[in-house]
Amino acid sequence: MLSEKSLNFLKQLLNCSGPSGFEIETAAVYRKYLSQFAHKVYTDVTGNTIGVLNEKAAFKVMLAGHYDEIGFQVVHISDEGLLYFRNVGGIDKITVPGTEVEILTEKGRIHGVIGKKPIHLTEEKDRAQVIELKNLWIDIGAENKKEAEKIVRIGDPVAVKTNFARLGRNRIMSKGMDDKIGAFVVAETLRELSTKKINISVYGVGTVQEELGLRGATTSTFGIAPNVGFAVDVGFATDTPDIEKKTLGNISLGKGPILSRSADDNPVVCKILRETAKKKNIKIQEKAGFRASGGTDTSQIQMTRGGVATSLIGIPNRYMHTPVEICDLRDVEGAIKLLVETIIQLKPGQTFIPGID
Repeated sequence: MLSEKSLNFLKQLLNCSGPSGFEIETAAVYRKYLSQFAHKVYTDVTGNTIGVLNEKAAFKVMLAGHYDEIGFQVVHISDEGLLYFRNVGGIDKITVPGTEVEILTEKGRIHGVIGKKPIHLTEEKDRAQVIELKNLWIDIGAENKKEAEKIVRIGDPVAVKTNFARLGRNRIMSKGMDDKIGAFVVAETLRELSTKKINISVYGVGTVQEELGLRGATTSTFGIAPNVGFAVDVGFATDTPDIEKKTLGNISLGKGPILSRSADDNPVVCKILRETAKKKNIKIQEKAGFRASGGTDTSQIQMTRGGVATSLIGIPNRYMHTPVEICDLRDVEGAIKLLVETIIQLKPGQTFIPGID
């Protein structure tokens, strides 16, 4: 079970606001937590935060979970004092109207709401159409442009309002679960490993700008040059009525982390993970990769320098890329245990070349 201290860190992390490219607040929280147990902690120029155990060991393991989130950015202030915006990352446009947001200004968070024309004033033919973002605006209560400009600047990032909540005994809901829950798994795995004797080095990385093209994983992996890398990200839960299992697999909340098989997943590493899960009686769920390759930090870690043996660990997630993503803490606990038990058995000089014993 996760400790109360760990759960408090998770809540704090999810209550941070940091759209891709603007992860400063999240990085500070992550850095402070890792500093309690990692031998070395630093944030690089891109914004990735790295905690290190046993840095001098030549054999390196990298854990990566991205702590950026999808959001918006102010691009125009109208005469009426309304803010027009663009998306940062892949936004589900259907969920945007009526969303409460926070503009992250130099002076602090400014509360706002995303508004649109009332349905009563919308023509019948347009009511069922998805509204383009350019036809929406953020209302911060300013009476005119001059007043708004005293509060907000062009380019200010915008995040969905923090909304963390416990749902039932095991489930949690929040904006930005993708992928702060993965970054949390990385931090907790590093914390657990800090209590054990290991003769390899472990780098736990909270990566940035994943939603803009896996950018933080590219720079951090190049700098670390790991022998093996584990990316932790959310994966699609298919346990709701409208998702076709015959094409996306059978993945449920609370039944364990997801182990995928795709071109991003090294066969030797996959075998070690599955054998460890069986030996330690850790529940896992298996699926074919959503894509043949790409989509998570795994692919960038794998293709860095001369290549890295990689595997993706997934946390089942409902309602991905909406303000109300839901995950299950039992899957989180399983992922942490699986990673810890796998990493402590890795040995210096171990190779992961497929087909060669």
